[in-house]
Amino acid sequence: MIRPTGEIRLGLVENLPQFALLVVVNVFVGVMVGLERTVVPLLGEAEFGLTSKTAILSFIVSFGVTKAVFNLLSARISERWGRKRVLVAGWLVGLPVPLMIMAADRWIWIDAANVLLGVNQALCWSMTVIMKVDLVGPKRRGLALGLNEFAGYGAVGLTAWLTGYLASVYALRPQPFYLGIAAALAGLYLSAVHVRETLGHVRLEAARGVPSAAPAAPPSLGALFARCSWRDPALVALCQAGLVNNLNDGLSWGIYPLFFASYGVSVATIGLIKAIYPGTWGLCQIATGALSDRWGRRGLIAWGMVVQALGIWLVVLVPTTAAWIVAALLQGLGTAMVYPTLLAAIGDQAQPEWRASALGVYRFWRDLGYAVGALLSGVIADLLGMVAAIHVVAALTLASGVWVAARLPARQELREVGAA
Repeated sequence: MIRPTGEIRLGLVENLPQFALLVVVNVFVGVMVGLERTVVPLLGEAEFGLTSKTAILSFIVSFGVTKAVFNLLSARISERWGRKRVLVAGWLVGLPVPLMIMAADRWIWIDAANVLLGVNQALCWSMTVIMKVDLVGPKRRGLALGLNEFAGYGAVGLTAWLTGYLASVYALRPQPFYLGIAAALAGLYLSAVHVRETLGHVRLEAARGVPSAAPAAPPSLGALFARCSWRDPALVALCQAGLVNNLNDGLSWGIYPLFFASYGVSVATIGLIKAIYPGTWGLCQIATGALSDRWGRRGLIAWGMVVQALGIWLVVLVPTTAAWIVAALLQGLGTAMVYPTLLAAIGDQAQPEWRASALGVYRFWRDLGYAVGALLSGVIADLLGMVAAIHVVAALTLASGVWVAARLPARQELREVGAA
């Protein structure tokens, strides 16, 4: 049995200063990805002359694939090297991203910047998730993840609006990307100087023998990947829901700005609509994460996917600015119901010693959804038009919610299955 050391305690209140600091760090993580939500797809058409939607969305593919792979690796590495080192490394990799986008003279440099952004997001966002889970222990996991995702996606929404506003006043670049330089420097400073390692909290939780839904023997990464990806029906349901959730987010990221612009909507208005989705997503997670601790995971996940599907369909069925705002609210609310709840449901399955790796496998599949969504919607948009692409993604999102309702057991049953 692993023995705890020092004056380490588990709990949100007991670790409030460090928890709050990690919330602030994740604000800066969110700013880094929010930089691209409004402006970069428009850059592809306006400054680089790209006409293929698939080509324009290539930056999301490079981001999604890289983030998925490094989610898997960073979680595993953090169990050996420590969370803080991985967090700091993520910020070092992210520093050049806004500079590369500002200076790019060919689209390949935008794709390259997004490879680095994918590494940055995988390392930094993964560690803020994992470190908060380490600090609070098993009882407030949903609340902790809700607060983490609120901070990150609230920042995504605010930055999407700010970049749209700056682009409307100045230009598509470089002015909107000055925010990224400031965010990267601030995140690196806080992480390197003030964030503390949380592996001691993992040891304390393990030493207490907190009941877990997973087998006692820590599985290899390969065995854990197989269990989450195809062997365990409940975990497969969770992973596919995560993938489809980010699949439709990839559509929103890449296709929506182009779709709205095709109706003559200004960059500032596009930025506002684009901000409402992640802003609602971020704000509502304060409640949905905590509610999942009380109500269980299945209902919030299944109904959240249904609400997202309705929001996506509204975009094409009623193509007006007012309807798009309502659609953004619906998609944000549905995503808020799903996002922290899926993370908490995966955490329910794992023992403290290898919980980070389990979250890494889930986050691999979830963030691969960015690439799948960008490729799928880009190809369909090129062949059949953007309206068809949006319809297909809405249908997939609805089907994912039905899958979760059919295959994911209730909360207590889920834990018993995992312990069997």
